[in-house]
Amino acid sequence: MRALIAGSGGQLGRALQASAPAGAIVVAPAEADFDVTSPDSVAAAIAAAAPDVVFNAAAYTAVDKAEGDAETAHHINADAVGILAAACAAAGARLVHVSTDFVFDGSAGRPYAPDAATAPLGVYGATKLAGEIAAGPDALIVRTAWVYAAKGGNFVATMLRLMRERPELRVVADQIGTPTHAAGLARALWTLAAAGTTGIHHWTDAGACSWYDFAVAIGEEAAAVGLIPATVPIVPIRTEDYPTPARRPAYSVLDKTSCWAITGPARHWRAELRDCLKEMADG
Repeated sequence: MRALIAGSGGQLGRALQASAPAGAIVVAPAEADFDVTSPDSVAAAIAAAAPDVVFNAAAYTAVDKAEGDAETAHHINADAVGILAAACAAAGARLVHVSTDFVFDGSAGRPYAPDAATAPLGVYGATKLAGEIAAGPDALIVRTAWVYAAKGGNFVATMLRLMRERPELRVVADQIGTPTHAAGLARALWTLAAAGTTGIHHWTDAGACSWYDFAVAIGEEAAAVGLIPATVPIVPIRTEDYPTPARRPAYSVLDKTSCWAITGPARHWRAELRDCLKEMADG
């Protein structure tokens, strides 16, 4: 398999490179050489790589910033996907596009199936949903949630920094979802691509928790491997106690049944978190 990775410098792009299966030929150009918002840049990159599959790990993920920067978010999360899809179709390559749990409003109270009705609450979710439509029916679209990795900006990195700086943290406890280690997501994407999977599927690590639960686990596991000297008190708060520009779904657990039938079930999110923090501790 020959694969081209858009967004190769991000946490998922790096994980895709690290988890490439034996025999895969991976082309991972820098952003300057593969501008997904430029039809000419995309066409040139695909012509040079001659890929069987194109992984789109490029995205505008600043959820709150997107509320005041909708044009840029749409350009990257939707328009660029259409550009990639058209170029893939012309070159005979398959597009693997990564989307988000934010396409749902969080009101269901049960895990969302891939064919559940979408209703994004903000600009980020709306632009990602538009990107799914732009990807087209021949693409593989994988929705995921709460992605983090050992390197890059994410909730885990933010919590570790704050735990070193503050005597106490306050974290929202009434938003429920599933943390997802980029390494596990990347392995799943490779497996799905190799199987020729198309359509919309869901992938996260197993289990569910609140942001508060996630923060508590980060503190406990980080202290165990020496990333922080000791755990700090974490106070659970309500969403209304921590207002943000963007509304977030209160419950965005995804139903992974169709995906796991192909990839096998994911590991529990806490086991994946433990591996990630150990990687960080080992340098």
